[in-house]
Amino acid sequence: MKSLGIVGLGYVGLPLSLQFARSGLEVTGIDVDPAKPEAINSGRSYIQHIQSADIAEMVEAGRLTATTDFGVVANLDAVVICVPTPLNRNREPDISYVLKTGCAIAPHLKRGMLVVLESTTYPGTTDEELRRVLEEGSGLVAGKDFHLAFSPEREDPGNPASKVAEIPKVIGGLTPACLEQATALYGAAIKRLVPVSSCRAAEATKLLENIFRSVNIALVNELKVVYAAMGIDVWEVINAAKTKPFGYMPFFPGPGLGGHCIPIDPFYLTWKAREYGKNTRFVELAGEINTSMPEYVVNRVAEALNADRKPVNGSRVLVLGLAYKPNVDDYRESPSFILLDLLKARGAEVAYYDPYIPAIHESREHAEWSGTRSVSWDEATLQKFDAVIIATNHASVDYSQLAGWVGCIVDTRNAMNGVEPSKAKVWKA
Repeated sequence: MKSLGIVGLGYVGLPLSLQFARSGLEVTGIDVDPAKPEAINSGRSYIQHIQSADIAEMVEAGRLTATTDFGVVANLDAVVICVPTPLNRNREPDISYVLKTGCAIAPHLKRGMLVVLESTTYPGTTDEELRRVLEEGSGLVAGKDFHLAFSPEREDPGNPASKVAEIPKVIGGLTPACLEQATALYGAAIKRLVPVSSCRAAEATKLLENIFRSVNIALVNELKVVYAAMGIDVWEVINAAKTKPFGYMPFFPGPGLGGHCIPIDPFYLTWKAREYGKNTRFVELAGEINTSMPEYVVNRVAEALNADRKPVNGSRVLVLGLAYKPNVDDYRESPSFILLDLLKARGAEVAYYDPYIPAIHESREHAEWSGTRSVSWDEATLQKFDAVIIATNHASVDYSQLAGWVGCIVDTRNAMNGVEPSKAKVWKA
């Protein structure tokens, strides 16, 4: 295969496009947001941890271009779909972006072409839902006229040790021939391939990976609350436990779950399991624990303010960190928004600081906060706040400065560990 289209140029699609381009393929990125193709064709990055120079190099080499026109699919050998799979308002799977992409691709499908879905979803999406719209729109038959496969994304934004080429790639095909074509495609760019028996097995693999994390994070979140009641620092316990060289893997508590995977993916399985008359009680309990953490953090803020004889109502509270994880500019499903909402509902005056997110762009999910800008990082600004919640532990933040500028810090990430507070009282949450 020489030419490849990647639909969806976000946190998954853009780095994947760059890796295939570096590997010698001619890559065409496709996105319905015209700003993204425009940026790529100009050699500009719109994702904090991806360098503009890397994009410009591939564009200038003629191996990367981008467009909003799905008509280019007719000239390609393969298409990889990397579009969002969120939950709807009822916490049910929303695969509309996948199906709309399939409908847009279908009229341009040709015999021998390969279509791969990378978006996280429930087992059966690829070989049932996506297959149906591709066949109906093209008149071709999957597994006979064109190839169909699923290969879950494994991006870890903000982790400098995470390289697309070095992360093993799980691949499942509709047929053995589909799997062969998909492994040939990814083999050109990824060092280690992990073929599995079917699209459904590959879809289930991705869900297992993220449910594993969700359940273990829920465990340490619950233990955090229990140990705090006992006067025990859960972070000290975790650091001691992780010295065990076998049988233990450290997970860390926080103010809730964020990002495009862990808060969402477990619900894809629980929803699909009900179709088979099965309950996923363990997974659902983990979800309940994790979604309760912002309320716990706000209660700790109330305790901290009460210790200073201040009510939440009328106090000025700063949420430090809007991104869902350190050192990235991605705030999808970030628990920081829930913290802002809960504090505001209690009458607090709230603001946020994030070095990677100068302003909150307009979105349906966070319409109330659209246009809100980060406060500046200086002593005069931070001294105006009665309390600061460390929701995201960005490495670029000077926590020693924070300790000297504010009187009350509620730390959900153990960021103040080892920092000598010259002024602040630090509460762990």
